[in-house]
Amino acid sequence: MLGASVAAQAGASVAINGPAFLIPSLQDDRGLSLTQAGTVAAMPIAGVMVTLFLWGLVVDRLGERFALLTGLGGTAAFSVLATTIDQTVPLCVVLFVMGMFAASTGSASGRVVVGWFPPQRRGLAMGIRQMAQPLGVAVAAATIAVTADRTGVQAALWIPVVAVALAFGAVLLIVLDPPRPSATAALTANPYRADSFLLRVHGVSVLLVVPQFLVWTYSLTWLVHERHWSAAAAGALVAVTHVLGALGRIAVGQLSDMVGSRVRPLRWVAVLAGLTMALLALTEPLAVAVVVLVVASTVTVADNGLAFTGVAERAGSYWSGRALGVQNTAQYLTAAAAAPVAGLAITAWGYAATFGLAALFPVVAVGLVPRDDETAP
Repeated sequence: MLGASVAAQAGASVAINGPAFLIPSLQDDRGLSLTQAGTVAAMPIAGVMVTLFLWGLVVDRLGERFALLTGLGGTAAFSVLATTIDQTVPLCVVLFVMGMFAASTGSASGRVVVGWFPPQRRGLAMGIRQMAQPLGVAVAAATIAVTADRTGVQAALWIPVVAVALAFGAVLLIVLDPPRPSATAALTANPYRADSFLLRVHGVSVLLVVPQFLVWTYSLTWLVHERHWSAAAAGALVAVTHVLGALGRIAVGQLSDMVGSRVRPLRWVAVLAGLTMALLALTEPLAVAVVVLVVASTVTVADNGLAFTGVAERAGSYWSGRALGVQNTAQYLTAAAAAPVAGLAITAWGYAATFGLAALFPVVAVGLVPRDDETAP
């Protein structure tokens, strides 16, 4: 179940985040500006954003398996359609719809893990599942940029097709809906009315996603255009950083099991994210900035599993689909805005200043992390 959940999320991650690694080719081959290319890259994220809550509702009502198979099937179909399009606006539309289907994996694959693992092992299991997103980005970074550079954008768009098709097969063969306890008034009550825990965790995740997606979206472009690396070398380094990010998610998940808290490690990650982004801003003109970029890429993705697990546990079996939908919607809404806005900021002020501004968001998040570590009923 855990392996199939990882496959589902990783396949969707390749499809959602892969267009970010087309930015250099979209600029060089199709003559788009950085802001325009960043907007194309943000289209799948925007599609994910508008349907996450609906997929959460589908998961709560119809089950995890149905949501995963329907969503991955639609993602594969529109990924194939994207390979046939060479005009910018139609490509944006298709990538947007593809993202709408890919959103299914956000709540559904997480619910599979939460449902099949007990609380004392859930942090590690969710950390492994959450590594799927940076793992998918790593696959995209290592393959899409170099393929687009050598054979064109349309050829590179076949890579998400293959990734999603493999994920669909894994889900079809393996995934079963986890058992749920019998419905009671306590389990079916709206958890948002009980206290501010869920809203605060949502807010923390929104703030921490800004530096995460800034680094994810523009690290390859920074290496190619500012450091004059080849697309292959830059893609390889970015792939390595995302593998490290995936391992970091596993480590903090295990840490949360050991300390018996999801929010304390979440606060520690927020502090480290602010420090590393500030250091990246200070060192950006120097050669050591490449090393700092690797560290920042690792740290800024570590929070997702902690917040995801905390939300799922607090919301309970009958609300976690919708709560995770809200969680992911807020994150993707921020991410969809972050790509083009960051492109404007980089164009106007440069990379160093943009990295510095991004460091402010984790600083605010530290104070928003809940102090009391509430657990699921």
